[in-house]
Amino acid sequence: MNDDSSAYAAFAAFDSLATMVAVVRPNGECEFANAAFETAMRLSRRAVQRSQLFDWFADTARLREAMDGVARNAYSSSRFDALLRRGPRVHEDLLPVHVIVSQTDDPQQLLVELIENAQQTRQDRDERKLDQVQATKELIRNLAHEIKNPLGGIRGAAQLLALELEPTDMGPELQEYTSVIIHEADRLQSLVDRLLAPHRFAQVVGDVNIHEVCERVRSVILAEYPKGLRLVRDYDTSLPDFRGDREQLIQAVLNIVQNAAQALQARIAAGDAQITLRTRVARQVTIGKQRWRLALELHIEDNGPGVPAEIRDRIFFPLVSGRDGGSGLGLTLSQTIVQQHQGMIDCDSEPGRTDFRITLPLP
Repeated sequence: MNDDSSAYAAFAAFDSLATMVAVVRPNGECEFANAAFETAMRLSRRAVQRSQLFDWFADTARLREAMDGVARNAYSSSRFDALLRRGPRVHEDLLPVHVIVSQTDDPQQLLVELIENAQQTRQDRDERKLDQVQATKELIRNLAHEIKNPLGGIRGAAQLLALELEPTDMGPELQEYTSVIIHEADRLQSLVDRLLAPHRFAQVVGDVNIHEVCERVRSVILAEYPKGLRLVRDYDTSLPDFRGDREQLIQAVLNIVQNAAQALQARIAAGDAQITLRTRVARQVTIGKQRWRLALELHIEDNGPGVPAEIRDRIFFPLVSGRDGGSGLGLTLSQTIVQQHQGMIDCDSEPGRTDFRITLPLP
């Protein structure tokens, strides 16, 4: 069973499992890895299957002992906890897993199942996050509509007052007061319009290529930051097109990349700022309470200072910003747009690396 196609045919049913499964030889040579394993490792199935299972563990002693014992039929299965190293990254990314090594009908093949310790916890957290976002979205829409009507009345009254003022000594000063009222009313109107923007216009649905979206965003950012910022492409060109609103998705990605660039000001000045746009395919993905056979992942990763710890759990809430002068609406709007495409955004941040991941279902 050395041929990749025959291995896939024999073990294709494992792709339906949410847990990671690998079929390996007693020496650690990987013959098959299911879709969940491929997604967790952030590598292609071919790359995983050309490797040794031992390559992905922080400490291989317990794994070698278990595989040797099961292969010798000393016991039929073995269970233990371990740390899985997920792919070649600048920052080592260790995933706590529960490992089950079992026998198969073939004495030269072992079945290794890896269950994320935090898998259920993460799924529960994602569901709570979606419910919370939905409640916040309704609150924003209701509040914005409540603000719009009196705001228009205030602006109109200020304009009428300005027309009624007589050219007396106090005229210029009063004119300045009315101008301030009108200006501030316009500023608040603009804020309300941005809050309502994703709900105001119907989606223009068509075929979308995620790499065309990334390239459009990349060109805008490089025009804004021509020096000191490197934008790296790491694309999986096998990703298919999907149905969505191209312009809205460009705006969603642009908001995140612009936030990253603004957080990198110090590194841009030093000339070593970097943002990476990485696309990958994910299989058997749960978004909210719905299971998708295929999804795309877009990672927007930067080498900035990271999201401040005090707002890390609230960065998608409206009016929450880690930057002086920031409106706190960019990430909120991005999240709304992605959710309208049945997807979700999450963030993993630490000093030196911030990774925003957009997950969108594929047909």
